[in-house]
Amino acid sequence: MDRFDRIFELNRILQAARYPVSRRRLQEELECSRATVKRIIEDMRLYLNAPIVYDREHNGYRYDLAEGAMYELPGLWFNASELHALLTVQQLLKTMQPGLLDQHLRPLQKRIGELLDLQRPGFDGLAARVRVIQMGARRGGRHFQTVAGALAQHQRLWIRYFNRGSDLHSEREVSPQRLVYYRDNWYLDAWCHLREGLRTFALDAIAAARPLSADAAQVKDAELEQHVASSYGIFAGVPDQVAVLRFSPERARWVSIEEWHRDQEGRFLEDGCYELRIPYSNALELTMDVLKYGPDVEVVGPAGLRDLVRERLRGALGQYESGRES
Repeated sequence: MDRFDRIFELNRILQAARYPVSRRRLQEELECSRATVKRIIEDMRLYLNAPIVYDREHNGYRYDLAEGAMYELPGLWFNASELHALLTVQQLLKTMQPGLLDQHLRPLQKRIGELLDLQRPGFDGLAARVRVIQMGARRGGRHFQTVAGALAQHQRLWIRYFNRGSDLHSEREVSPQRLVYYRDNWYLDAWCHLREGLRTFALDAIAAARPLSADAAQVKDAELEQHVASSYGIFAGVPDQVAVLRFSPERARWVSIEEWHRDQEGRFLEDGCYELRIPYSNALELTMDVLKYGPDVEVVGPAGLRDLVRERLRGALGQYESGRES
């Protein structure tokens, strides 16, 4: 009898028992030692929220439930967000290069493995049967530790930043506010003293960085949240426009259950199309996301976004109408 079977059997015993069950009886029925019984009970309490209590008066274990209530083992012991978080952390730890923290992180890796294996041991583990796929990921850059250190110590940073759009470098003094892991890449939300405003920097585009002696300027949480989370995408800003997107009936089956933004509004139209409204300020990322849907989406408004997407589509079409042959 493996650990999963013992957990399942212990649940059955406690559900069926009219009186608290002694540890000796549990040892016999679960075919294990006193220590194993104790460990299984602790696992159920800790990981499965099982309301198992020890009844001193009757010298046994029982479920602490309201009259008529039942405790059931969940069919899957992790929900989607918990499983994704565990597997993502496990994958990050596996791919991380050995460093000063290696000996401290190894127990964490082992603990995560045990949590995942608790689902059903003996079948290569749950982690071996679930994949977390990264796409378009870029490394955190050479200055990740410098940036993270300045953030932790509330220090200002001097950085030389490469703007891929303009193909230019600029030197900035910034006050780090928050590290963000978004779409498999690292970003820094910081107060830029050159621009006198909040800006988001891709860590892999920081060509040089050094901490400064001055304390970092602190932005209030509400202001930071308003700037980085109220509009669409990583380069957010305070939204000043609302994109109106109309998806084809075929694509609506997917888009209608997707969350593009926390303040989005969506509705089905009479012809089966799906209309999605999204607040935004910077059209760059939104335009790229719209373009990937090709003929399955139309930008209804505003006019500026519609024109931008149309020009990008014309440019793409021009690549195929130039008469060049491969």
